[in-house]
Amino acid sequence: MRIGKKWFKSLVLVVGVGLLVSACGSGGQQSSGTGASGSGSSSGADEKVYVVGTDAAYPPFQMLEADKISGHDIDVMNAIAEAGGFKIEWKNTGWDPLFDGLDKGTVDIGISSITITDKRKEKYDFSEPYFEANQLILVAEDSPVTKLADLKGMKIGVQAATTGEEVVKKAFGDTYQGLMGYDDMPSSVDDFFNGRVDAVVGDNGVLQYYVKKIKDKKFKLIKDDSFEKEYYGIMVKKGNTDALNKVNEGLKKIKENGKLQEIYNQYFGTN
Repeated sequence: MRIGKKWFKSLVLVVGVGLLVSACGSGGQQSSGTGASGSGSSSGADEKVYVVGTDAAYPPFQMLEADKISGHDIDVMNAIAEAGGFKIEWKNTGWDPLFDGLDKGTVDIGISSITITDKRKEKYDFSEPYFEANQLILVAEDSPVTKLADLKGMKIGVQAATTGEEVVKKAFGDTYQGLMGYDDMPSSVDDFFNGRVDAVVGDNGVLQYYVKKIKDKKFKLIKDDSFEKEYYGIMVKKGNTDALNKVNEGLKKIKENGKLQEIYNQYFGTN
């Protein structure tokens, strides 16, 4: 879960895979028809085109590749629009401007690994969940660690301003000397494999995405049952029932026909 404002804005190179990501910008706009690339606003003079905002700086959920927005959430929203029979147009807003855009009406729908919380529901309406998130612990294959508490005294890498950082602080204190915060998850994973940290704690989706790219390395991912589950939802301004109903209708269809699971498997593999 992303909970802060600080996100990476540079070229991140991870195990030979370059991902150009750009945060906090209004560029990189991408139009879509009913779930496919195209000119969303030019078809049908009276047909509503819903502006979908995202922060394309959180691979593999949202990212920029060759100036095109892509990723798990992008594929999910395109599939929802296609199944629901409505037009969308993409806008790479950045994180904070996404919420501001919903408030001002310049953005109709927001999808950007947004965790459904009671606080956010006071101001926005959410779709049904489309992704279940939880924290995972990355350790060496021969490590005796089986749960978060076993990491006490070790150097632990986390992405700053995320749930991973919060759970480590909650377990070992805000001033825990072994906590190593990074601007992005790839850097923490890289330091783990170079022996600079003993473990990494992070979102399951992000960790699974990066470690599956690593060949000839020995590691394991541990799920601690004490970690609270989080659910990502698609957000609209409170009271925008028109957009919310369309999103939920399309989401229901791709859950039932297996498309949502297909997209998950594409990015994270089968369990």
